[in-house]
Amino acid sequence: MMKFAKQYLETIEGVELYPIISLLIFFSFFVVLFWWVFTAKKDYIQQVSQMPLNEDKNDNENQNRYTS
Repeated sequence: MMKFAKQYLETIEGVELYPIISLLIFFSFFVVLFWWVFTAKKDYIQQVSQMPLNEDKNDNENQNRYTS
């Protein structure tokens, strides 16, 4: 199976650029993500980290209000 794929890929002109481009995209994504994590405001991170807990609390309050 790999022999077929290798023979097919060898016929494509410029195929050696695709792995390099994909590596650059992969690397740049994680560099940008790393930069965002260290430059994000701590207040924003704290607020976002509490969102799932706040939504669950609000859902319980709304549910209790309608069942009472």
